Amino acid sequence: MAKIVALAAYFYQAAVAFGLLIAVAHLLTPADYAAYSLFISISQFTAIFCFEWIRFACSRFYPGQEPGSEAAERMALRMEFAACAVLCILAACASIFFAVPGEIAVLGGLVAIFQGASDLHLTMLRFRQEFRAFSRLQGSRATILAAGTLVGAAIAPTFTCTVAGLLGGYVAYSLLAMVLTRNSLHEAASLEPSLVRKHFVYGSVAAGASVIGLLAPLGLKSILTAALGAGGAAGALLALDLLQRPFILIVSALQAIQYPDVVATYDREGTTPAFRRQLGGYYSLLSGFTLMTAAGLFALLQPIGHIVIAPGLREGFLAAAPFVTGLAACRALTFNMLPTPAHLRHRLLAIFLLAAADCVLLNAGAFAAGHLVGFSDGALMAGGMAGALVAMGFGVKVLMSLPFDFVRQPVVLSAIALALPVLATAGFDYSLWVSVGAGIVGGAAFCLFGLYSYFVTMFRPQAQS
Repeated sequence: MAKIVALAAYFYQAAVAFGLLIAVAHLLTPADYAAYSLFISISQFTAIFCFEWIRFACSRFYPGQEPGSEAAERMALRMEFAACAVLCILAACASIFFAVPGEIAVLGGLVAIFQGASDLHLTMLRFRQEFRAFSRLQGSRATILAAGTLVGAAIAPTFTCTVAGLLGGYVAYSLLAMVLTRNSLHEAASLEPSLVRKHFVYGSVAAGASVIGLLAPLGLKSILTAALGAGGAAGALLALDLLQRPFILIVSALQAIQYPDVVATYDREGTTPAFRRQLGGYYSLLSGFTLMTAAGLFALLQPIGHIVIAPGLREGFLAAAPFVTGLAACRALTFNMLPTPAHLRHRLLAIFLLAAADCVLLNAGAFAAGHLVGFSDGALMAGGMAGALVAMGFGVKVLMSLPFDFVRQPVVLSAIALALPVLATAGFDYSLWVSVGAGIVGGAAFCLFGLYSYFVTMFRPQAQS
C-alpha cells in the first residue's frame, strides 16, 4: 500500500507540473516564456552537473549492502553534497564575469542547490522505505513550487519575478521538509574516504550521462531559438517542456518502486532465473507505461492545443507536439531502461557512450532536417525524433547484454493503444473531433486492457505469493 501511495505522489507531481507550465505560458509573454524555459533547462543542467552524481551513488549504494553501513553511507553523501554546493555558488559567481546578469546567476545557482538537495533528501527517504514521509513531501514539493512560481508570475508577469517565486517555493519546501523529517536520518557516523571514492567513480560517470542527456534538449532549444527567434520558437519550446515531463515523472515513479528491488536481487543472487523474471517484468513495466503515456498524450494533443494553449503559441505547439511526444518516448527508454545492465554491472563506458550517442544524433537529426526540409517547428522536431530512434538502436545492444524474461502481452496491448490515436490523425481532414474521439476511446480501451494484463500476469501472482 505504501508503494502505491508513493506512486500516486509521482502522478500528482506530473499533473501539477503539467498544469503549471500551461498557467505560466498564459501569464508570460512568448519572449518571457522562452527565457523562463531556457532558465529552467539551464538550472536543471546545473543541478545535474553538480549534484546528480551524488544521487546516482545514493540510488546504487544507499543504504549499503552490509548491516550497519547506512549511517556511514549517509555521512559520505552529506559531505559530498556540501562540497558541491560550495562549488555551485562559486561557479554562479564566476559566471557574472562572462556577461551573465548578476541576479540571474545567483537565482540559477540557488535554484540548482535547492533542487539537488530536495532530490537527494527524497531519494534517501525512499531507500529507507519511509514511503509515508516520502509521499507527503513529494506531493508537497510539487504544490509549493507551483504556488511559488504562480505567485511570482502574478505579482509581475516577467521572467525574473517568476523565477524569484520559484526560489521562494524551494525555501518554503525546505523548511517544511526539515520539520517533517526532524527525527529521521540523524544516526551518527564518521566520514570514510573510501566511500567517497566509490561514490565518485560510479556516480560521476552515471551523472555525466545525465548531463549529456540534458545537453540534448538544451541544444535542440538553442537550434529552435536560433532558427525561429525567441518568440517564434516559444510554441515548440512549450511542447518540449510540457510533453517530456509526463514521461520523466512516470518512468521515475516506476523506477522508484521497482529498481531498488532489482538492484538488491542482483547484488545478492546474480543472474538467477528469479532475477531474470524480475528484470523482464521491470523492463515490461517501463516500456508498457511509456507507450501508454505516449498514447494518452497523442490522443489529447489536439484538445490541449485548441483549448488550453495560449493562441500566440498554438500553431508552433501543434506543429511540434506529435514529434516531441515520439522523441520523449524514445529518450525515456534510452536513459531509463536500455542502460540498466550497464548500471547493474558497473559498465561505465557503455553508460556514457549511449548518452553521448543520443545527444549527438538528436541534435544532428534536427540540424539535418532543418537544412533538408526547412527550419520550421515540425521539421526540426521530426529530425530530432529520427535521431532519438537511431540512438535507441545502440541502446538495445546494451539491453541484451544481461538475460531477462520479458512479459510481452501488456506491451503489445500498449503498442496498439498508441497506434490507434496515431492512425486516427488520418481522419483530421474529414472531421477533427471525430478522429480525436476515436483516438481517445480506442487508446483508452487498449490501455485498460494493458493494465489488466499487467494485473493478471505480474501483480496478482506477486500478491498470491
